[in-house]
Amino acid sequence: MGRWEPNARGRLATAALELYSERGYEQTTVAEIAKRAGLTERTFFNHYADKREVLFATAGEFQDRFVGAVSGALKSVAPIDALAAGLDAIAEMLAGQRDFVRTRQAVIMSNPELQERDLIKLAATSAALADTLRRHGVTEPDASLAAEAGIALFKVGFHRWIAADEDRELSLLMREALDALKAVTAGSGATPSTNSAS
Repeated sequence: MGRWEPNARGRLATAALELYSERGYEQTTVAEIAKRAGLTERTFFNHYADKREVLFATAGEFQDRFVGAVSGALKSVAPIDALAAGLDAIAEMLAGQRDFVRTRQAVIMSNPELQERDLIKLAATSAALADTLRRHGVTEPDASLAAEAGIALFKVGFHRWIAADEDRELSLLMREALDALKAVTAGSGATPSTNSAS
């Protein structure tokens, strides 16, 4: 069985996504995931707490990268530009994973429980961003507003990125969202509706 162990975590994630897509999240069992991956249920639970966790295993990394990049950038740039650094870090994290992420997001959107978990993840990241901004001297309500804006920018860019007809990179799409936000807040954003954004 030793030869089955390398990349067990990745194989379990792939098997789970395949089964969630084929049968539905609720209809898929841990035993079926483990069998598809050629592993045991015990091995599954060595890597994931439950079948939901397969879809959110990178939530901690997502938050750490976003917040870490913003914190590092705040030493030398304005908060809005620090948020851009955080968005770049997330784009780098997800680079080359568009197909996997599209499938994962389709599974999440098909299940209210998973949608709620996704929103909780984003809310936790927003809170962590706001805390980081405050620690770097950004006062309220500015810190909370900037943090929520950072999450909104991610969501807009992310959902454009996973659209079926989109082939541009996530970093570009999030930068476009940031530019649009800057234009709106500067009072010159009357024309974005004329764009052909998906």
